[in-house]
Amino acid sequence: MSRKASLSGFHEWLPAERIVEQHVLDTLRRTFELHGFSSIETRAVETLGQLLRKGEIDKEVYAVSRLQEDQTAQSGAEAKDPNDPKRLALHFDLTVPFARYVVENAGHLAFPFRRYQIQKVWRGERPQEGRAREFTQADIDVVGDGTLPFRYDVDVALVIAEALGALPIGDFTLRINNRKLAEGFYRGIGLEDTAGVLRSIDKLEKVGAERVAELLQEELGATAEQAAQALALAQIRTEDTSFVEQVRALGVEHELLEVGLAELTEVIGELHRRAPGRAVADLSIARGLDYYTGTVYETVLTGHEQLGSICSGGRYDALASKGNRVFPGVGLSIGVTRLVMRMLSQQMATASRSVPTAVYVTLANEDSWSAAQDTAQLLRARGIAAEVAVSAEKFGKQIKYADRRGIPFVWFSEVGEDGALTHQVKDIRSGEQVDADPETWTPPAADLVPQVVQA
Repeated sequence: MSRKASLSGFHEWLPAERIVEQHVLDTLRRTFELHGFSSIETRAVETLGQLLRKGEIDKEVYAVSRLQEDQTAQSGAEAKDPNDPKRLALHFDLTVPFARYVVENAGHLAFPFRRYQIQKVWRGERPQEGRAREFTQADIDVVGDGTLPFRYDVDVALVIAEALGALPIGDFTLRINNRKLAEGFYRGIGLEDTAGVLRSIDKLEKVGAERVAELLQEELGATAEQAAQALALAQIRTEDTSFVEQVRALGVEHELLEVGLAELTEVIGELHRRAPGRAVADLSIARGLDYYTGTVYETVLTGHEQLGSICSGGRYDALASKGNRVFPGVGLSIGVTRLVMRMLSQQMATASRSVPTAVYVTLANEDSWSAAQDTAQLLRARGIAAEVAVSAEKFGKQIKYADRRGIPFVWFSEVGEDGALTHQVKDIRSGEQVDADPETWTPPAADLVPQVVQA
């Protein structure tokens, strides 16, 4: 992780690092599929109009163009408008492309539609730990046609808690709030620009309570008392449903507030029962994007809170629509690259070896290469990764080569006095060498494939 990249913000993992990333991806994929989520992949580009149509997106979007278009503009011909809504750009998340996918394929999908999507996305971030310009996200969403029962808000949170719990990352906390609760409270104290208040509250951890109070007064016209009440709500954090009493103690009443309290109570109550210690009600969580309408989630690693959220999302009721049909949904997105960057930089997890090969089949002489290939084929047929030497160097050199590659076992074959081929396999870590049959021998389970272990 200390290597100097030739192009900052675009990570290229070394083989052992890639194994850690693949372990994360495989674990997430397996968990999502166990919960009935179908895999999809959307195109890398969308139109600018599609990408920017919802919410205040403050991320730099990478637009794409043909080289010939750029050359035409340089030659004096009329250049295309860089803000043309039909211009193509790389997607900066997977939620907006997924909403478009649902609309275009609604006639072919069974609702509620459960999907997971693991793909690269691109943002014009300032590269630093936890932030890259090209990175992988892993999303799950459930989308309904017209309506989507609230219970799915609980369901996706439970899936994410299980998925993250299966990774070698230590403890983490799902921080959960509800936009209805927050918006109802703000309206109850007389602040009608609830989206503006949420955007200010969303900056709380970055700029502090004093500065947020100033923003509420300067930009939204809040009184000092209203700002204090909004901040008092944001300071509530509980591991169980006791947040309800703390909110009521603030003395604010609004119908939408009651709906939000009931919804958040259901989410926190079920998580407290099924995934104890994994979730808290945190009423400072706002999520700046305007399309969220109910439950909102953020997730932090214990001891690595400065990294920010590694998994975020929420309920959106109107992001996708087609004529009179609306497709409400709820989902969460894991920042895989952000997570892996921290796992590697802090040595939270390591791979047992950097190659998939479990067995290196040596050559006794140059004429034995074909027979060695037969041996490797028998091993591979039973799922044991094997590679064959290409030249009959001294056995010591062949063993050193395997050791340098991180291959745990070396295979020797020779023709006996009776003309039969005999085999032995050596564990080059312990030095133990035993007779073996390529049709039956199997390495210990821990050596069959590279293992990712928590440090």
